Amino acid sequence: MRRYGCVIRLRPEHRDTYLRLHAEVWPGVEQTIRDSNIRNYTIFLHGDLLFGYYEYVGDDHEADQRKMAADPQTQAWWKLTDPCQESLAEPGSGHWWAPMQEIWHLTEETA
Repeated sequence: MRRYGCVIRLRPEHRDTYLRLHAEVWPGVEQTIRDSNIRNYTIFLHGDLLFGYYEYVGDDHEADQRKMAADPQTQAWWKLTDPCQESLAEPGSGHWWAPMQEIWHLTEETA
């Protein structure tokens, strides 16, 4: 399992729309995320910043990301959510959400 974190700006004028959409994420979008080997996907909000976290349990993250991006229902979902966001990723990086570097993680204690 590998952990991923990412960040993006929420456009203030689209805040209500984004929050409403995420109050009822489409089941097909959720299933595509699961089918792409993503677990414990969480989005946090602080001011106008969205922080995403998920755990990847597959063997080929890039291939699973491409599979998710090719899903028609996910594409339709992104047409609604993308205008609500402002990317913070480096131009030309290929990322929409800017990747964050993990610098610390508390692991389970072992007896």
